This record gives sequence, structure tokens and C-alpha cells, in this order.
Amino acid sequence: MFTASETTVPREILEKATAEELRLFYAAKASLNTNLNSLPPAIPQVYADTVAAQGENIAVMAVSEYQGMLQNFFVGLLGAKRILEIGTFTGSSAIFFANALQRNGVTGPDANGNKPIVSLDISEKYAAIARKNFAAANVQDYVEVMVDNAHNSLAKLVDQQFDIIFIDADKPSYQKYYDTIVDNQMLSKGGLIIADNTAFDCVTPYIGTPAPVTEDAVPLKASFTRFPGQMGLGFSEEIAKALHNFNEYVRKDPRSEVVMLPLFTGISLIRLLQ
Repeated sequence: MFTASETTVPREILEKATAEELRLFYAAKASLNTNLNSLPPAIPQVYADTVAAQGENIAVMAVSEYQGMLQNFFVGLLGAKRILEIGTFTGSSAIFFANALQRNGVTGPDANGNKPIVSLDISEKYAAIARKNFAAANVQDYVEVMVDNAHNSLAKLVDQQFDIIFIDADKPSYQKYYDTIVDNQMLSKGGLIIADNTAFDCVTPYIGTPAPVTEDAVPLKASFTRFPGQMGLGFSEEIAKALHNFNEYVRKDPRSEVVMLPLFTGISLIRLLQ
């Protein structure tokens, strides 16, 4: 019923929305600041092309307009200069990040030629699409895409620091990504880790379940229909348990503080205490 766009929803759709959905669309519209160019001009076309090429069930992997604007806000709030994202897809989140970095006065590669955003993806197909979208958005000088298993790419970056790290790739690997980042001090002082999709519909029924989740654990008997595309994306018991384990691991980690926002499929904001 709904696409990635929340700022241009037709009236007939809005009139059929639930109170929760209407609140989301209202919030997205109220966050659209034309003075700050908070919605990059290239984004609507990127979304349209992604839906056309990948289908709506896959296109939901792209961050939505509201989430992109929220991430932009964090970039401005922290005065971020360097960003790492684990998971590129078709490039929408990196375009939002680049737009926010421009507002922070970042003009492109540093004196050593390092681009301010490093984006990791395992798919050369999606990397090629993203690079094309970066050029169309005129942010190609802001984003370096590294194609490989993210664990391999992270190993090559452990001597670098980033102000914001966005985790949105292979869900069972979240905990290992997190430990690599924290153990190697890849997050700058005062920086922010944003972990996406931490409260998928398949995850939330494990509320109160001790972690790590055992084979005989029984989640709540709950059924959801709001995000039917999730099953098409292969969400499974393995992913549910892995994300719940990650959430519990971070929640109990004395090195960090986490707050999960109940937006979309869950967004965890993590800061380090040391």
C-alpha cells in the first residue's frame, strides 16, 4: 500500500491510513525543511527507479524519506565529517548523508584523497546502481563504495575513525560488526552508531526471552500484516533470533548506551561510554 515516500502521499491513501501511519506521514511532512534542502532533489527519482527495477518488496530495503531526514539531523547535530555505512543498496541513505555533510561544510575528499563517506556492500550489482545514483545526485566525490563481504572491508578500515556508523546489512552479522567497531575504536569520541531494522516484526515476539536465544525458546504468538514484504526479503527465525541477541548484547554492554526508536522496523541509537 505504501512506498518509501512519506511526503507526497495521495489524499485517498491518507484517508485510509491508520492513526499510527497518519502520524508518521504527518511527522515526515513536518520535518521537510525547504530552507535546508532536507530532501535531496535526486531522492524521489532514486526511489522510483528502485521500485521499478527491484519491485516494492525489495525496494523497502531503502531508507525512507523520513528516516533519511532523521539521519541528516544527527549528522548536523554531531557536526559529523566522516561516515561509514554497512549496506549500500541503491544509495539512498548515502545520498542523504552526503547532503547533510555538505551542510556541515564538507566539500569532498580530504587532503589524502579519502572520501568522507565509505559505504560497504557485498553486491557489485547494487554498488553499480548506487554509483550511478551518486553521480545523478552530484555526490560522487563524497562516497566511496567498497564491494566485498563487510567483515573483510571492515578489517581494512580498522585504523580509521568515523563520526557516524550506520549498520544496515546482513542481520546475523550485526553483533560481529558492532564488536569490530568498538574493539578497534572505529567510532570517534561523541560519535553515534545507528543500527537499522532492530525491531522487525519477526523480532519483537521474542520480548523477554533470555539471550542468546535457545533452540527451544517459544516467542509470543503474534501476527502482523503491516509489512508483508518482509517475508519476501527472506526474514526468518534465524534473523529474528540474531537481532534479538544483538539487542540484548548491546543493552547489557557496559561500553555503550542504547535507545531504540520504535520507528519503521526499529532504529537503535548507540553511543559509547568510554
